Amino acid sequence: MFSRRTALAIFASSIALPAFAAAPQIFQNNGVAINGYDPVAYFSHSQPVQGSFEHRYNWSGATWHFASAANRDLFAASPSEFAPQFGGYCAYAASKNALAPTIPEAWTVYQGKLYLNANLRARDLWSRDKDANIALAIEFWPEILG
Repeated sequence: MFSRRTALAIFASSIALPAFAAAPQIFQNNGVAINGYDPVAYFSHSQPVQGSFEHRYNWSGATWHFASAANRDLFAASPSEFAPQFGGYCAYAASKNALAPTIPEAWTVYQGKLYLNANLRARDLWSRDKDANIALAIEFWPEILG
């Protein structure tokens, strides 16, 4: 059986993005932030909701998609209130001084902020000590972008 440290190292190395060039400040695919999901919906619907190109907004170097014009307008009025922490990269990986992509289903709203994770296992590990993991990620952010 692996020690906890070895297991974490294996986990981090399996999800971390290569550091060949500086990563964008916002996790995106083809210029679309957080896999095209509506960040406002995590707060208003308590679940991931796919956004649409029709309701898009450009912010912080990425195009954000929203399920409705109302959600887009809420975001546009106060992006930092709804945007995921650590640019939408995996909060657990950030706490380990690494970058990893995220999936919409591995999310948490904690103390009024949205956190995304690479997968459900990463969310579980991150959730075991949210405050400490957030503090570590803040310490490493944004230098881990490269």
